[in-house]
Amino acid sequence: MTMTDQTMTRDQYTFWKEIEVRWGDMDSMGHVNNTVYFTYLESARVEMFRTIGITGRQGNNSQGPTLVSVSCDFIQQVVFPAIVDVGARVESIGHRSFRMSYGLFLHGTDELVATANSVTAWIDYAAERSVEIPEELREALGKYQNKK
Repeated sequence: MTMTDQTMTRDQYTFWKEIEVRWGDMDSMGHVNNTVYFTYLESARVEMFRTIGITGRQGNNSQGPTLVSVSCDFIQQVVFPAIVDVGARVESIGHRSFRMSYGLFLHGTDELVATANSVTAWIDYAAERSVEIPEELREALGKYQNKK
């Protein structure tokens, strides 16, 4: 199933972040600006990372996550006031990176407003290059894969 498929449902996601739309999230067209969706995705991704103990440089670690790719397909407009539920899941875990997908829904509904994908590499900060994802991190990320 591709992320542009509008048949994505809530039960396909394993992590949730509720985000309140702010008045300032809207643009001159009167809806949430496209760039803001990427901030919503970041909020969900970082919260999931914190849940499994990934702190990156904030935790004074020598290794951590770096976003290398992100895309978003906009399905319908969102306007203030609103709450968006961002569902996330780990799609696949490679040797040095992992892929996630997201579904953004109007709060408490099955109304899908956007879908997205991201790729995150695991890097050595000093060497500035990707390194093997540690086994314990693989296991933690695996808990957020959709097993359906």
